[in-house]
Amino acid sequence: MIRIGPAGIGPNGLEGIKEINKLGLNAAEIEFTHSIYLSNQQAKEIGDIAKKLDIHLSVHAPYFINLSSKEKEKIESSKDRILKSVERAHFLNAKYVIFHPGFYQNQDKEQVYQIIKDSILELQEKIRHNGFNVKLAPETTGKLNVFGDLDETLRLVKETKCHFCIDFAHLYARNQGKINYKEIFEKLKDFKEIHAHFSGIEYSSKGEVRHIKVDIEEFKKILKEIPKTKDITIINESPYIIEDAVKMLKALKE
Repeated sequence: MIRIGPAGIGPNGLEGIKEINKLGLNAAEIEFTHSIYLSNQQAKEIGDIAKKLDIHLSVHAPYFINLSSKEKEKIESSKDRILKSVERAHFLNAKYVIFHPGFYQNQDKEQVYQIIKDSILELQEKIRHNGFNVKLAPETTGKLNVFGDLDETLRLVKETKCHFCIDFAHLYARNQGKINYKEIFEKLKDFKEIHAHFSGIEYSSKGEVRHIKVDIEEFKKILKEIPKTKDITIINESPYIIEDAVKMLKALKE
């Protein structure tokens, strides 16, 4: 099954979820971009409505995360933000917490990988200890100086048993517009469930510059390659979160 929804539910979460349902969308990502703005009680109320309406929720942890920082206190505060996001996700009935793992910062890539891996293993142990039914999902990233190409991300999945978020726009930018969706899905063949992001993307020689309006023809190329056996949720991250999500849903139904 393919689920489509927006990155965000608006300032009034309960009404936002209802509006998403009215439009025929069946997924949404709660964006903790700058802060974790929901209490556990608010999260539970939104989660209960979403479950009733069969809208699958996910959570995007704050952007101020760097598990490979040269400063130990920044790594610890990053872990704290992820754990608080996981706690809200638990009450939201959200399965995945998506986050950008870290930056290279002129460090050895293998060293950065190991630092991030160790942080994820530590976080997963705390998640299990708290009884949260939530999976960490590091996201593929769009800038060349940021950890998170497809192979790095899938290696993390293999070695830590975390999940993942495939951001097709980020991969498009990271690879300078050279992208083969069939090859991507071939690398994902062992996963029945996929969480993904999509949007239009502007990029430079350094990778991602900014998200832009969805290119529906590009989206159709992705739809063409999705195996029928997969359960995939695709979250629209363009500046037009609802409008473009509805266009994506229309393309799916064509």
